[in-house]
Amino acid sequence: MMEFTQYRPSWAEVDLECIQYNIGQIKEELNIPSKIMAVVKANAYGHGGVEIAQTALKAGAEAVAVALLEEAIELRNAGIDAPILVLGKVLPEFSPVAAGQNIMLTVFQKEWIEEAEKHMVDSKEANLHIHLELDTGMNRTGIFDEEELEACLEALKKSESIYLTGAYTHFATADEEDSAYYMQQLDRFKKLASVFETIWPDPVAWHTSNSAATIHFPNDAADYIRYGVSMYGLYPSPYLAQTQPIKLKQAFSLHSRLVEVKQVQPGETISYGRTYMAEAAEWIGTVPIGYADGWLRKLQGADVLIAGKRMPIVGRICMDQFMVKLDQEYSVGEMVTLIGKQQAEEITMQETADLLDTIVYEVPCTISARIPRVYFKS
Repeated sequence: MMEFTQYRPSWAEVDLECIQYNIGQIKEELNIPSKIMAVVKANAYGHGGVEIAQTALKAGAEAVAVALLEEAIELRNAGIDAPILVLGKVLPEFSPVAAGQNIMLTVFQKEWIEEAEKHMVDSKEANLHIHLELDTGMNRTGIFDEEELEACLEALKKSESIYLTGAYTHFATADEEDSAYYMQQLDRFKKLASVFETIWPDPVAWHTSNSAATIHFPNDAADYIRYGVSMYGLYPSPYLAQTQPIKLKQAFSLHSRLVEVKQVQPGETISYGRTYMAEAAEWIGTVPIGYADGWLRKLQGADVLIAGKRMPIVGRICMDQFMVKLDQEYSVGEMVTLIGKQQAEEITMQETADLLDTIVYEVPCTISARIPRVYFKS
């Protein structure tokens, strides 16, 4: 493990070799010829935006995608010069900022194009490159019908500073066993793409497949794939985790150390609300991670790993700490693994997500910036 200096004995490890491996799986196992757009939004799903973007590009990705203009600028400031696409809506008055940083924006409204054109002309900034988003059934953002698509394309034809370089859609159910709605969306996309190509003669980069669609329907991949959650070694759904079309390696693990070890007597209670009472003399260890770090109160009763063995969290999780029922006395400083491997045991991200009644995406995103990320290659 890489050595690092910190004041608090809690940290997350990110194995960059796993990121490289998971990117390689797309090329080697699925044999997809599409280019890879590495999705590093939300601080790379909690893994670290700059570090993951740099690693992904070295591993063969040719572009990156983020959700916010702020995230894109952070990557540019870190020296990343690869194509960057912002997937979320950016207000038209900030289009010159994106143009000045050579950042591509997502567009799906004629009025946005017309307003952004005015700001671009006033700023005398460099040309702005955009991708059109087509809504084929996600019903979130995007151009929904042929009339809207025609209006946007006609507005772009009149523009002197906004250039269309890509178009895409997003699937709502590509991670599910039932593919009926996916096929419905795919058919809708093909119809809109056909209309697009009759109006717009110039070639653009098409991308439709997120991680789920990429590994579930590899033959449908377009010019680019948007490789997100699976780049981090996580399956988009329990169904794909069970079928495992490709093998992935989880890059993220979460660790701490015992800061207190004490023996409590029968009848003594642990933490706020006295929700746990010792039935016998028990060894209790305190771990300096809490809900302010993203280790939520709902995880009371979850296991952690100490000395390669599972031990339960007892009592309510506090803002900065939680307590564990130990099987014996351990030394202060003993390593505790909340997510990851110790010896023959492992706590996966999926296990944690199941306990929280959520999806694996949410777990690393929830781990706050109070927990330092440590990068290494295994």
